[in-house]
Amino acid sequence: MAEHTPRREQPRLRPAPLLFEPAEAASDPEHFFDLESIEDPRALLERATELTLAFRAAADRATEFQAVAAAQLSDPRRFDRLTPADIAERAEWTEDYAKKMVEFGRDLMRGGEGPVHADPV
Repeated sequence: MAEHTPRREQPRLRPAPLLFEPAEAASDPEHFFDLESIEDPRALLERATELTLAFRAAADRATEFQAVAAAQLSDPRRFDRLTPADIAERAEWTEDYAKKMVEFGRDLMRGGEGPVHADPV
């Protein structure tokens, strides 16, 4: 899996609403959030851009939650704590990336901007 460097320089984007699709539409491989039915290129660009930003924001948010979970799992106060190698194996990361994510998660839990300020467990 490719490694990413956790970053918080960019402001948090508000995602566009992701409209859920009926099961029959979702099962069609050519169907994607009804983009294929938009004929006006301006409208298509606008909606595709909204979706791109929404997915980026969702991925960033999920990454923050991964980091917090990694930090919690590696907490030395836990009797069942995991090593960075164990976390890397579970998340399909490299061990070095797991170490970076643990530190990022600790930073978030110390009060940096992040997904949670209270104990999510």
